[in-house]
Amino acid sequence: MRSTSHVPRKRFGQHFLHDPRVLAHLVEALSLSSDDFVVEIGPGEGALTYRLVDKVGTLEVIEIDRDLAARLEKVKVHQADALEFDYSTFPKGVRLVGNLPYNISTPLLFHLARYADRVRDMHFMLQLEVVERMVARPSTPEYGRLSVALQARFAMKKLFNVGSGAFRPPPKVESALVRLEPLPKILKIDEDMLRRAFSARRKTLKNALPGVDFAAAGIDPTLRPENLSPADYARLSMNSIL
Repeated sequence: MRSTSHVPRKRFGQHFLHDPRVLAHLVEALSLSSDDFVVEIGPGEGALTYRLVDKVGTLEVIEIDRDLAARLEKVKVHQADALEFDYSTFPKGVRLVGNLPYNISTPLLFHLARYADRVRDMHFMLQLEVVERMVARPSTPEYGRLSVALQARFAMKKLFNVGSGAFRPPPKVESALVRLEPLPKILKIDEDMLRRAFSARRKTLKNALPGVDFAAAGIDPTLRPENLSPADYARLSMNSIL
């Protein structure tokens, strides 16, 4: 049964989406089918859950808060940490959706990216700043490690912005819904190399990434990490001797 009596827990980053217009807009963006297998991450009080359950073939949810998990009805509940969950246990073609906790959104996105070859798409409500980093283009201030890692695997689009008043309690930031669809061919990028590059993003590539054969990759070593596209990083990964 849906409940609004739950006291949001800061340690779980809980901000419950409750605005009916935003919820309706979100469901419309999903273009649901009765054949869909959908997994909702962080259902909270079930405001979105109960709008989905009668529109799809299968709906399962992942909820870390045991009190909220115990209250959810009509769906299979995995009482677990989304950051540690093995999403390969779901059928290929699964659709992921959720109002993700903002305090773990970046590590959770890196975790979910590993399952790009198994999902049909992902629709997430996130902090607007994070969404802007996800879809940022090279040589812009927002472009970074998260941009490259996700753009190597997904085509992404910001769908619409959401004000803080749509949540309980209201977060101190604006939010946005983003769609991620796996690319036909996923680029293979060395995660350690990418991490090292953007930890020294002010340096030139030759100083940030010693040991990489830039000539073989056709990359100018005087560029900075933020200047390279995901395809550039894929070429560098093939020519790294580390």
